[in-house]
Amino acid sequence: MRLRVHSIHFDADRKLIDFIQQKLDKLHTFYDRLVHGEVFLRLNNEGVENKTVEIRISVPGKKLFAKEQARSFEAAVDSATESLRSQLGRFKTRLHAKRS
Repeated sequence: MRLRVHSIHFDADRKLIDFIQQKLDKLHTFYDRLVHGEVFLRLNNEGVENKTVEIRISVPGKKLFAKEQARSFEAAVDSATESLRSQLGRFKTRLHAKRS
């Protein structure tokens, strides 16, 4: 899957980008027809949980989206990928129900 990472108002280090790529590559085990993805990383000024991650993934016929906020980008990515995993599961269930 092609992945684009956008860091808003800061520069993401290579270690964080590799972590994100690794997490999103695991989604291929749930659905292997992922086309491409975009990740937006934002630093917010207020509160302790000031890191926001938005992930958009395109599959044939649908776009999936998850947005999470946490103390660290890694925790936010973990939560967002878990949300996308469940969305992929529901998408596959609907897809197989239409075919039957």
